[in-house]
Amino acid sequence: MGTWDTGPFDNDTAADFADALDDAEPAAREALIRGVLVRTIDATGYLAEAEEAVAAAALIAAQCPGGEPIDMAYGPETPMPVFPFDLRALADEALARIVGDDDGSASNWVDPEDWKQRRAILTRLRAVLAPPPPSVALLDVEP
Repeated sequence: MGTWDTGPFDNDTAADFADALDDAEPAAREALIRGVLVRTIDATGYLAEAEEAVAAAALIAAQCPGGEPIDMAYGPETPMPVFPFDLRALADEALARIVGDDDGSASNWVDPEDWKQRRAILTRLRAVLAPPPPSVALLDVEP
C-alpha cells in the first residue's frame, strides 16, 4: 500500500476505491459503500478492506452534522448520494474494528506519530458518526 499522508483518501487503496465509486452507476455507490463496511465488520483475522472502510466512513461522516468535506484531490470526483441513516452505525462499527486492530492498520505505519495522527482522524470520524447522546438534565421533582 502506498501511503502519502494520514487522511481517509491519502493512500493508494482508498484512492482506488474513490475511482471505483466514480466509475459506478449512481445507484450502485451506496451498495459499494455498504458492502465494504459490512465486510470489514464481519471480517475475521486481517481486515483486508480497512482502508476502503475508512474512506467510506469519511464519505458518510461528510454528510453528518459536524462532518468535514472530503479532500477532492484523492476522494471521489462525482457527488455521492444522500446516504441512509443506518450507514452511520455501520461506519462507526467498522471504524471501531479498525482502531482496535493493532496488528492491521497500525502496523502499516513506519512512524508511530503518523499512526497516532491517523487514529485521531478515525476518532474524530467516529465522534461525528455516533455522537454521544445529549445529556439529560435531571428534573427537580418533589416526592
